[in-house]
Amino acid sequence: MALDLYAGIPVSDYAAALAWYERLLGSQPTYIASDTEAVWELAEHRSVFIEHRPGHGGHAMHTIFVDDFDARVAQIAARGLEPTKRETYPNGVRKAIYHDPDGNEIGFGGAPL
Repeated sequence: MALDLYAGIPVSDYAAALAWYERLLGSQPTYIASDTEAVWELAEHRSVFIEHRPGHGGHAMHTIFVDDFDARVAQIAARGLEPTKRETYPNGVRKAIYHDPDGNEIGFGGAPL
């Protein structure tokens, strides 16, 4: 069974969000879908997008599980963003949580050390 993921993040200030997500994700969008929507393909058939939706920003919660957790968090820090929260669960799984200017939560998870 094929599975695609297209996860949306509503934002109130498109220009500010675009710059912030470029820093978080380390690249410009994979493509610009419209004047109000930008898309990053994280892996084949797995994308996140921001969309200008005034009044809806701040309600998204997404976690992206990566195999290079420590390197990813260090790369994001080198681009000037620090997690607003870090968690380690009882099973050892780690999570770094970031909040965009609207308060949307984007987390990166990683396997136990």
